[in-house]
Amino acid sequence: MFCTGTDEHGLKIQQAAKESGKDPKEFCDLISTRFKELARAGTISNTRFIRTTDKSHVKAVQYLWRKLRARGLIYKGSHSGWYAVSDECFYTDAQVRTAVDPITKKEIKVSIETGKQVEWTEEENYKFRLSAFREPLISWLQSNPTAIYPPKRHAEVLASLTSGPLADLSVSRLRSRLSWGIEVPEDPEHTIYVWLDALINYMTFAGYPWHDGQSDGKGWPPNIMTVGKDIIRFHAVYFPAFLLALDHELPKTILAHAHWTMDRSKMSKSLGNVADPFQSIEHYGVDGVRYYLMRAGGSFTDDSDWSSEQVPKHYDTHLKDLIGNLFSRIASPRLLAHHEEADVMPHSQPQGTVGERDSAIYAMLVELPGKDIMDCLAEANRHFTQLAPWAPNTPESIKSAYFYSSETLRIAGILLQPFMPTKAAELLDRMGAGEGERGWDDAGLGRGRYEGMKEGKKEKVPLKVKLDSLRR
Repeated sequence: MFCTGTDEHGLKIQQAAKESGKDPKEFCDLISTRFKELARAGTISNTRFIRTTDKSHVKAVQYLWRKLRARGLIYKGSHSGWYAVSDECFYTDAQVRTAVDPITKKEIKVSIETGKQVEWTEEENYKFRLSAFREPLISWLQSNPTAIYPPKRHAEVLASLTSGPLADLSVSRLRSRLSWGIEVPEDPEHTIYVWLDALINYMTFAGYPWHDGQSDGKGWPPNIMTVGKDIIRFHAVYFPAFLLALDHELPKTILAHAHWTMDRSKMSKSLGNVADPFQSIEHYGVDGVRYYLMRAGGSFTDDSDWSSEQVPKHYDTHLKDLIGNLFSRIASPRLLAHHEEADVMPHSQPQGTVGERDSAIYAMLVELPGKDIMDCLAEANRHFTQLAPWAPNTPESIKSAYFYSSETLRIAGILLQPFMPTKAAELLDRMGAGEGERGWDDAGLGRGRYEGMKEGKKEKVPLKVKLDSLRR
């Protein structure tokens, strides 16, 4: 079960809609549709694309609000602090610093955490008793080292909780200032805080409200919640506190990813340093972009700098030089003919103990997916060159060269499906792997059946094909 979607309420959306001359809902319809189009262009599927303007979500948020208030966890008070419209968040004096606006050159206050400009705001609103959940949150994180990943983010959130008291959280804005949002139940003068609203989408997806209060909805709690590092506090402090307040289970792991930058700076329309994903997909192909995003930006901890020049280089280096090269070698008609002359069955597994020359590639294949897939492909190419099956050689050497090369390509094709779905499928087609032989359990050494091979016949499996499209 995979949920994604768009958070559509809040002051910055209200302001952006006004600037565009559109009604907020009309504005959100356009933007949300664009995200759906990008998901399709990127061949990204989902169980549900949720919008926080969905009626089912509005119902879930208001239900949760009433439950929190009934338990005495929401109260009316006044709030003052530094508010960042871009972050939809209040900050304390200790969380802001003085900076210089790059355009106006005037001094401004910005959030230390996100760098977004803040303004001093005072108003009456509702508050959630977040302070009551500081110790339970600390206990949760201390007893669950994988509650937040990577460990660096886990340590940061835990340190923020143990460093001092946790202030109560403002959970509403005056409707006179923020009209684009979910109305507070029984108080039409207030709008529910956009983050309380947005965070509940995970519960909406799982069928909230859960009326018995004990058995949660299907798919709850989530195994993994994937969020940007800049919004980890909302997901790893505020949201767990809401759940603890209502005795619901917490997410098993919150995965916080880093950002893509351009010229070592955060992408910004005002600075003009942005990468258009649609243009990139059209130019480099969806598999090329997906592969680069994960290969260059998959560390989670550190930001990665987008480089249009590096996209094709990564793709060529790994797909063409590793996969395409190995594929062309075992598909060579001359080598297949030499294979027949040696009276060796293609792709048959060597018998007996693993020889010294095969030990490195054997170990890497056994340890997949715990090892780097591309490192394994590089070793398979080296192994093939070392055995030199094109030269006069022993049948066992030829058999080893073909078996380990074929198995490396087949297993790599299975494991690369989430990253390069189109090219991985093409590779598996050409390796003769059937549609029902491409799952996790099939990614083991010696499990390849190579559809099209008939026992007792040295047929050339469907490898004798043009390689141009596989290399692109």
